[in-house]
Amino acid sequence: MGVLTHKSLAGQKHALSETDKQLKLLKEANLERFEDNLKKSDLFPLSAVSIDVFQINVGKMCNQVCKHCHVDAGPDRKEIMTRETMQLCLDAIDKTNCTTVDLTGGAPEMNPDFRWFVEQLSAKGKKILVRCNLTIIVANKKYNDLPGFFKKHNIEVVSSLPYFNSTKTDAQRGNGVFDKSIKALGMLNDVGYGIEGSGLILNLVYNPSGAFLPPDQAELEADFKKKLKTRFDIEFNNLFAITNLPVSRYLQYLVVSDNYQGYMEKLVNAYNPAAASAVMCRSTISIGWDGYIFDCDFNQMLNLKVAAKGQHLSEFNFESLLDRNIIVNQHCYGCTAGAGSSCGGEVA
Repeated sequence: MGVLTHKSLAGQKHALSETDKQLKLLKEANLERFEDNLKKSDLFPLSAVSIDVFQINVGKMCNQVCKHCHVDAGPDRKEIMTRETMQLCLDAIDKTNCTTVDLTGGAPEMNPDFRWFVEQLSAKGKKILVRCNLTIIVANKKYNDLPGFFKKHNIEVVSSLPYFNSTKTDAQRGNGVFDKSIKALGMLNDVGYGIEGSGLILNLVYNPSGAFLPPDQAELEADFKKKLKTRFDIEFNNLFAITNLPVSRYLQYLVVSDNYQGYMEKLVNAYNPAAASAVMCRSTISIGWDGYIFDCDFNQMLNLKVAAKGQHLSEFNFESLLDRNIIVNQHCYGCTAGAGSSCGGEVA
């Protein structure tokens, strides 16, 4: 497991208290239960179908404090995956037929063993995704070579960019973030990322800045491509539109802004059985910084561990994980509303 100090133990107790509050809020909303909608769709219990993707949170430390971050990441977060736990990840991956490893955080690059981990994964021939916040590339000289490092290991870079102007982007992610993001995108383009024919994939992620669902992904992608190219000569491959789930900071925003009930009703009313059948948790497992296993990144933030034997990597049981039912709650409406939402954008 990750090394637990007195401070991190205290932090975990606080985090557990916060997740209890969030789960209580989700339960108290006067809404139809998510599992009841699954039953109507003949999808309950929702079950795993494969483990194609290992999504690994290597730590909650980040150089940004984004308004809607469901991880509650920031510079003050000390939860960092150790090399010991990374080795447990590598051992577990060897016991599966997974094809993709999706590295996230926080800013995953801030983990001191990030590059070692990537090198080990690359040697295994796995497809590697890194969820890069872009500004980390220009935040400090020691990160300036990340585009070259990503290229060396043929990493697929997935980066958040709330909008193609500074007003909306900075409002969600912090002052100056847009300009730094554009600079970082330029550095990625310079080594071939997002350029047609290069084979180096650069995808952007859009999530709404308020209490509403994302617009049509294809139309949004076309708009982003046109505006970023004409204004900044920036190119990228795909845009993923992701629905904000009522977890952590975004849940707090909904409550404080008096949008919680209305937003949840929007999600419930937009429930789509086709999206529910294709949710990412059916083919993904999510690994926490301390080695615990979850159905998805959002369940991880609510401390809803998998319903399977071996809830920690040290007791990894591939067969049990393949045979598990997914833990669901009211926040799952966020992944099944409209065209659906996953870490790869729309699902239906």
